[in-house]
Amino acid sequence: MRKIFKRVILLVLLITVVGLCLPERFSVPVANMNKSDFNQNSFWAYPWGKSITHKGVDIFAPNGTPVHSSVDGLVIKHGTSERAGQYILMLGPKWRIHYFAHLSQINVTIGQYVKANTPIGAVGDTGNAQGKAPHLHFSIYSLVPLPWKIDKDVQGWKKMFFIDPIPYLNEGLFRNSKALSSE
Repeated sequence: MRKIFKRVILLVLLITVVGLCLPERFSVPVANMNKSDFNQNSFWAYPWGKSITHKGVDIFAPNGTPVHSSVDGLVIKHGTSERAGQYILMLGPKWRIHYFAHLSQINVTIGQYVKANTPIGAVGDTGNAQGKAPHLHFSIYSLVPLPWKIDKDVQGWKKMFFIDPIPYLNEGLFRNSKALSSE
């Protein structure tokens, strides 16, 4: 019993450190991606299938293209579901959950700490992406609600739990191109 208690305390401390203390160093999640691989207007687009609103961005790439961790973080869950197919949930800085779905493979374990740009899986077409072009569905959820983001549109109250990943993707691509041009 005492051993379990110590592990729980250690896990809570680790999650607290990850959520509050890590700097947010964003890295693009799909190897060799560019701006033409995703739609700049796809976040919070609707109508969007059974989920009504698209709460992330789809990054298209060939099946098996490496998927990298977008930030330093802790893998808190992975598995398979009907809509997401194979997916990974990772707790990153600022208590944000980074969600990677439709993967063809998962290369991490629950509780694993990964650095930004570490390979964690591969692009696929699992879940409700079956029969569609392979892609990564990428979302960022905030565990701390952002009440100033409430809209009066469809499911608007839910928007306070989601971060638009497109500015992060564009900034990451800009940094990558700048780094390549300076080499």
